[in-house]
Amino acid sequence: MGPAMFMAFRLWNWLLLLAVLTRSEATSYVNESSNPTAQQAPDARFAASSSDPDEGISVFELDYDYVQIPYEVTLWILLASLAKIGFHLYHRLPHLMPESCLLIIVGALVGGIIFGTHHKSPPVMDSSIYFLYLLPPIVLESGYFMPTRPFFENIGSILWWAGLGALINAFGIGLSLYFICQIKAFGLGDINLLHNLLFGSLISAVDPVAVLAVFEEARVNEQLYMMIFGEALLNDGISVVLYNILIAFTKMHKFEDIEAVDILAGCARFVIVGCGGVFFGIIFGFISAFITRFTQNISAIEPLIVFMFSYLSYLAAETLYLSGILAITACAVTMKKYVEENVSQTSYTTIKYFMKMLSSVSETLIFIFMGVSTIGKNHEWNWAFICFTLLFCQIWRAIRNHNWPTGQVSGCQKDQ
Repeated sequence: MGPAMFMAFRLWNWLLLLAVLTRSEATSYVNESSNPTAQQAPDARFAASSSDPDEGISVFELDYDYVQIPYEVTLWILLASLAKIGFHLYHRLPHLMPESCLLIIVGALVGGIIFGTHHKSPPVMDSSIYFLYLLPPIVLESGYFMPTRPFFENIGSILWWAGLGALINAFGIGLSLYFICQIKAFGLGDINLLHNLLFGSLISAVDPVAVLAVFEEARVNEQLYMMIFGEALLNDGISVVLYNILIAFTKMHKFEDIEAVDILAGCARFVIVGCGGVFFGIIFGFISAFITRFTQNISAIEPLIVFMFSYLSYLAAETLYLSGILAITACAVTMKKYVEENVSQTSYTTIKYFMKMLSSVSETLIFIFMGVSTIGKNHEWNWAFICFTLLFCQIWRAIRNHNWPTGQVSGCQKDQ
């Protein structure tokens, strides 16, 4: 009798539970029917799949929108990796052209396919993707593995080249192109001075990748190599700061309305943006160094600390409109000095290869995206502007190189 009573009791409980659930479902259905906004399902995929009640269970379905962004990101990274593998498999190709040129050509071919098939550019090709995800790993790897002692021994010449050299290029090219735009025969009268200076800031930074490769093969002295490397490391940040200042000028005023106080504020902001970025980088570097003193028993998170704090320094500086490039560079240099002594050898190996992998993939994707964006409908070709740009780039960079401090040049040549 006891087991029978127990089974009847359990059956009664199940019936009560079923009645409660049925009542709750009926109540929710009535509420949803009375509230039209509640009829929208929170999950779009579930709503799409259950839109037709008469449709049965399908064996195969396609929902590309749900996986579009991660799917295309994976395909871009795979394409970049295959392009690098093919470049190094053919041994004569590196002697014919730099790797960056080949990647731009590959990107141009992909862009031609996108343009020819009348497709839109992928959503992952956005300027925010470049600044927030692709640029930081490149700068982090350059700053972390930079020899600090030769860098600070030649910091004066490096700042001269990276700072003053970038300004000379930007304003020299911009002013020269502005005078060309005043010639009515070229049809460039709608481009004002601020636009030309803005364009000059975009192309003022020199990226001597090929020069450094030649220096490495020729085994030049460390001083000359470090000055060119340091200039390449810092002039990008200075050019970005100058570009943001000129963007602010174009949004604030017309050129004729800019006053002297605006120019002084721009110069002050140039200093604050650079110094503030360096300050944030050093602070985050010291914080990561302090934390890694207590990770002897959990060394698996040491690489994570290095990457997260360096990336946080970049994001914090960008949040306050400071130089994220200089921030992550200063953070990398600080961590190289203090964090490396606290982490284990296994963590250091992980940091080294993972950082180089991220930098290589990011740099490859940037060159491919440049090639893809080259072909499109949003370009207006003017051969006069293009030809004079190439000419003035050569002239002003030759002028800048001629103004290198003579003591540094002679010293490097004597060492050779």
